[in-house]
Amino acid sequence: MLPAALESIAASIMPSGVSWEILVVDNNSKDRTRDVVEEFSRRYPGRFCYLFEPHPGKSYALNAGIAASKGAVLAFVDDDVSVAPNWLENLTAPLRKETLAGTGGRVVPQWTADPPRWLARNSWAIAGPLVSFDCGDKYSPLLESPVGTNMAFARRVFEQYGGFRVDLGPTPDSEIRNEDSEFARRLFRAEERLFYVPDAVVYHPVTEDRLTKSYFQAWWFDKARSEIREAGMPKDAGMIFQGIPVAMFRRWLRWVLQWLVTLDPRDRFECKLRAWYTAGVISECRRRFKSQGVRTEVAVGGGSAS
Repeated sequence: MLPAALESIAASIMPSGVSWEILVVDNNSKDRTRDVVEEFSRRYPGRFCYLFEPHPGKSYALNAGIAASKGAVLAFVDDDVSVAPNWLENLTAPLRKETLAGTGGRVVPQWTADPPRWLARNSWAIAGPLVSFDCGDKYSPLLESPVGTNMAFARRVFEQYGGFRVDLGPTPDSEIRNEDSEFARRLFRAEERLFYVPDAVVYHPVTEDRLTKSYFQAWWFDKARSEIREAGMPKDAGMIFQGIPVAMFRRWLRWVLQWLVTLDPRDRFECKLRAWYTAGVISECRRRFKSQGVRTEVAVGGGSAS
């Protein structure tokens, strides 16, 4: 998918007075990524730049790209999408004209097949796993974080607020996410302004490997883990054993029972996803509880150890 993505970005229509480059971060891949980028560099001299980041993890790649980039405005896009010809201009123009921290554009899923019988196109469960973002047709302040495959920020925000958290974001063995939303929430807390740009459009394919129950279950399980990792364990939550919040255990049990008795395949699968999401919350709470317990034991036994 990388050549198609780069081809669409290279075709971007930008004002003659704006200099711009495409920085491709190879996050320790084992395929032909470097060959592909070098071919584009020959076809578009001065437009493409290749960077290798050996530490696996999307946040490491993003932060490496930020550090190596030269622009006053940084736009972010993934390697499996295509962009409209005016995407880059529309997404970045507000940051060149106004005192904004960032912008986010529309992400449109491209379906290549009908959804399976257990999944509704209008389900609440699909926007994240299938990557969709649409806040309407009007340019307006963003009240939620933009999606990582279609967002731009002024360079100054990284200098002021740091980069993307490396304990968040996908890695080869995990669907942990929230690196983009955590960064945006950091800006919101600082009362920075982000705007939605409806005519900055990215098209994201809905591939067959995503139209499986196992993918949706893994995505929502790790989405829950991401949120606990970002925000911390539920406050004032009573615990049963090993750091499991009582309320979460009850909620998980409720969704499991509802999943077992629901007959409609779409409703049944949504109950299952809620159970998986709640299980993700429980899993991350347990992990944090155990890690905190280890740190406390070391501190007590090792004097000044931390």
